[in-house]
Amino acid sequence: MNAQAQRQGTPSLYPAAANAAEARKLAENLMDVMNALLSVIERETELVRAGKLAEAMQFEPKKAELSRRYVAVVGQMKASQKYLSQAAPDLLKSLHRHHDVFRSMLQVNLTVLATAHAVSENIVRGVNAEMQRRNMPNTYTAAGRRAAPSPRQPTPLSVSRSL
Repeated sequence: MNAQAQRQGTPSLYPAAANAAEARKLAENLMDVMNALLSVIERETELVRAGKLAEAMQFEPKKAELSRRYVAVVGQMKASQKYLSQAAPDLLKSLHRHHDVFRSMLQVNLTVLATAHAVSENIVRGVNAEMQRRNMPNTYTAAGRRAAPSPRQPTPLSVSRSL
């Protein structure tokens, strides 16, 4: 049996919408979760761009909770896909459009976070390189070349991840 046949025979963990009222409620839940998550992510992005990382990190619990809700609602949407495509194709198209906007906003947030991560990593690497350069003895070999430092010579760099 192939993987697709197994997936089709496996019951969903999420309840599927069985009527128009449930489909509408499911769509509202998805829109609400996406809007709440976008609000948190936009605020986080603003704070990271402004260099206020400690404030941005305070959104992590809320973002995690909203992400869990989002995954649950998307699971319900997937379980209801067949019903929605037959009974409410316009609603499904509208949700797809809104989800595309949601995805593009997430991409902006991920880009900002990746940039902040890369900048901070470059700073730490630069500080470490400067520490190693200052701690390296200036000695020369008999041939007049600079001596290579011992592998035990580098001073370890300790970084506290708490802000």
